[in-house]
Amino acid sequence: MKRYDAVIIGAGHNGLTNAAYLAKAGLDVLVVEKNDYIGGAAVSRQMTEGWWYSSCSYVCSMMRQSIHRDLDLTRHGLILVPYLGTVNFGDKVGDTLMSYHAEGPAYNALRKRNPHDADAMFRFQTDLNRYAQLIRKTLLRTPPDPARMRPRDIQELLFLAKEFWNLGERELYEYVRFFTMSAADFLEDYFEDELIKGAMASPGIIGTALGVYSPGSAYILLHHVMGDVDGSIGAWGLARGGMGAISNAIAGAVKQHGGEIRTEAGVEQIIVRGGRAVGVALESGEEVYSDIVVSNLDAKRTFTKVMDKKDLPPGIYEKARNFKIRGSSGKVNIALSGLPKFIGVPEGNRYINRGGQGFCGSMGTMERAYDCWKRGTWSEDPFIESVIPSAWDPTVAPTGQHWMSNFIQYCPPELADGPWTPEKRDAFGQTVVNKIERHAPGFKDLIVHMEVRTPHEIENEVGLTEGNIFQGELTIDQLLFNRPFPGYAQYRMPVKNMYMCGSSTHPGGGVSSACGANAAREILMDLKRPNTVPEDDCYDE
Repeated sequence: MKRYDAVIIGAGHNGLTNAAYLAKAGLDVLVVEKNDYIGGAAVSRQMTEGWWYSSCSYVCSMMRQSIHRDLDLTRHGLILVPYLGTVNFGDKVGDTLMSYHAEGPAYNALRKRNPHDADAMFRFQTDLNRYAQLIRKTLLRTPPDPARMRPRDIQELLFLAKEFWNLGERELYEYVRFFTMSAADFLEDYFEDELIKGAMASPGIIGTALGVYSPGSAYILLHHVMGDVDGSIGAWGLARGGMGAISNAIAGAVKQHGGEIRTEAGVEQIIVRGGRAVGVALESGEEVYSDIVVSNLDAKRTFTKVMDKKDLPPGIYEKARNFKIRGSSGKVNIALSGLPKFIGVPEGNRYINRGGQGFCGSMGTMERAYDCWKRGTWSEDPFIESVIPSAWDPTVAPTGQHWMSNFIQYCPPELADGPWTPEKRDAFGQTVVNKIERHAPGFKDLIVHMEVRTPHEIENEVGLTEGNIFQGELTIDQLLFNRPFPGYAQYRMPVKNMYMCGSSTHPGGGVSSACGANAAREILMDLKRPNTVPEDDCYDE
């Protein structure tokens, strides 16, 4: 029976990235995936003939460009393009806010609505980007362990201290305050207009079980502007061919370097002998042995589902069970026979078509949707963030027809009136269609096919516990050296020869590939292999 140098559990983008770097360093690598397709949440699937849905993840905002270049993902077919603009819809039908990627049109659109806020936007973006720049420097670095204080940990702590000190006294106070603020309180410092505040608040609630008025939600704003697309810092973008194009390109890099990927190979249990991980037992009954095991699953699933509690040191099972990973998001993918016509949006506006639609309303509307989630139901007036990739990408829908991706906050993983059923799922999807119809009369008549995903479907199909898209909430108690647990933030887990590389590790969720790359660097260091991970933003080994 063949023995591998490394087995990676889960062919999501971080697992594939980890495998690509290990294979590039010369390791004999196998990726095992339970589904009959790869990509995890970053996947494109033909759910109805002619249309390719990005079924879960739908936008690229955090992909590390150094990884893109280093793995030569363009050679493997990856093309990313930034948004050109966005339209945000207010609570009142016809109340719209256009935003543009270009500075001049963006300022003019804001000034027409509120001159004060147009000027404040520059200050807001400058402050947010300054905070983001500091965090960006940590994305491809392994967090320090402040309890161990080895030379390497001291070096990292000094690096962080230096970066914070460079902010200056005033900015340092503001930065610490920012980490504990709600998104609403942060935005109140800048803006007057309710729709502008709602539009700017929307990234602060995406994928998290917090409301816009919840302390700590300001950081989520930051998390969503830490990436770049095509050299544009903080930009959001789309992948030609859907989000699966990212996973497929990384898989191409895995295979280029001799790695192997097996689908329909779900893992039943990580095999531990003598306190060491030695392989995996598949659901088929087959056992695959390796020198190391890397889990791309979330922390809760890793330690409570695919590991025997008896194989773990005291307390780890309990930490995993209590890891905050509450699901809050839903997804509705819709095949359309034509482009919707939105009230207040000029027809044929290419800036808006190659961008997004935010059905956000005011911050009060967002908070009421969060209140529904807390009560175990969904709002009849949900927050929806949409894109229509087919407006510029001809590969995802038939000619002249379109695909609309809709991301929804808030959708509970468990309902107060009992389990999710197909009927409840469809009723949830209908609330989404009803809201879009209010702003785009005739939208319902364009629907050819619709796929609705609640946290229930996301967990069962993709394996994300409770459908949490970040594999664990991005609150301050679960960041940096606390992610996933204190003492285990450096990708090495409590069982020898076992590592984690998914978004439950630093720097967290989003299609960034940073978690997979960081874990690969630590594995190669332990194996005394040459480092193949990009050195930009990294310390010198």
